Amino acid sequence: MRAMVLEKIATPLALRDVPEPKAGGGQLLVRVGVCAVCRTDLHIVDGELPDPKLPLILGHQIVGRVKEIGESVNGFSIDDRVGIPWLGWTDGDCSYCRSNRENLCDKGKFTGYNIDGGYAEFTVADARYCFHLPNEYDDGDLAPLLCAGMLGYRSYRKTGDAKRLGIYGFGNAAHLIAQVALYEKKEVYAFTRPGDEAGQKEARLLGAVWAGGSDEMPPEKLDAAIIFAPVGALVPIALRALAKGGVIVCGGIHMSDIPSFPYVDLWNERVISSVANLTRRDGDEFLKIAPRVPVKTNVEVFPLEEANAALEKFRAGKLDGNAVLKISS
Repeated sequence: MRAMVLEKIATPLALRDVPEPKAGGGQLLVRVGVCAVCRTDLHIVDGELPDPKLPLILGHQIVGRVKEIGESVNGFSIDDRVGIPWLGWTDGDCSYCRSNRENLCDKGKFTGYNIDGGYAEFTVADARYCFHLPNEYDDGDLAPLLCAGMLGYRSYRKTGDAKRLGIYGFGNAAHLIAQVALYEKKEVYAFTRPGDEAGQKEARLLGAVWAGGSDEMPPEKLDAAIIFAPVGALVPIALRALAKGGVIVCGGIHMSDIPSFPYVDLWNERVISSVANLTRRDGDEFLKIAPRVPVKTNVEVFPLEEANAALEKFRAGKLDGNAVLKISS
C-alpha cells in the first residue's frame, strides 16, 4: 500500500510502498478515505514531541471504512464508516483510567505518534477507540472534527459556564469550537495575530462580538479564555484580560515557554489549566452536538502524495481551511 512515511525527524515525508497491515485481536483494519492534517503532525516532524515511533506513518484524524474485523470485536460491521482519533490505546487499569481520566494514562498510545496513522491507504486501530460517525457529514468535513473538534471541545468544556469566552489563535480548532460556544449563547471574543484584519473580519462574520489582535485588551473582562496558539507569551497577556475567578485553558499539545509574570495577575482565584489528549467521552459528546449546531468545516483537499506540501502550507499559515489528504474514494 502507499504511505507517506516519516523516516527521520526534521526531514520531509517519503512516499513508500509498505505492507498492508492486518487486524489483530480487538482491532479493525480500515481503508482510509481521508485524513486531516494537524498542527501536532508538525510538532512530531519538527522533533518538538519526544520519542515518536520511527519510521512512522503520521495522521490521527482518520475517516475510513472497515475492511477487516479482528477477534473479540463487537459493535462494528464490514464497510462501517469509522473515525480514528489521536487517543489510540490505554491500559484501562491505572488510577487515571479507573477515575475517568484515560487521557492521562501513563502507558497511553497515540495514533500517528506511537501507532501508525492515516497518511496511508490502510491502517489498523483498536476498535474500542474508534467512533461511529454522524451521517450528516461527508468524509472530508468529518476529518477535522476528530482532533481540532474533539480536543477543542475538551478545552471548551473546561471553561465551564463562562459567558464571555476569549479565544486566542483563531485557527481551525477555534473556528469549530466558536460555533459550539455561539450555539450555547456564549459571547466570543476572538484574538488573532496583530494586524490580521482579514482574520478578525472572519471571526466577526462567524458571530464573535469582538475581534482584535492578541496584543489588545477586550472591551469586557473575560470569564474564560482558550489559547489554541502554541505561544506561551500569550498566557500572561490573557491573564490580564481575565475577570476574577476566570480560567485560562491552554489547548495545545505543545507550547513555547511561558514567561514570568507578577503574582497579582494570577491572584483573585484565576486559574491556568492545560488540556492533555482527549477521552472517548469527549469524542462521543462532540459528535452528538456537532450536527445539532451544525458545526461547519472548511477544507482544502490534497492528494496523499502532496502531504509535505500540505504540512508546509500549514506551517506558513497559508491554508484555506483545514488541510485534508484524500486517499481513497
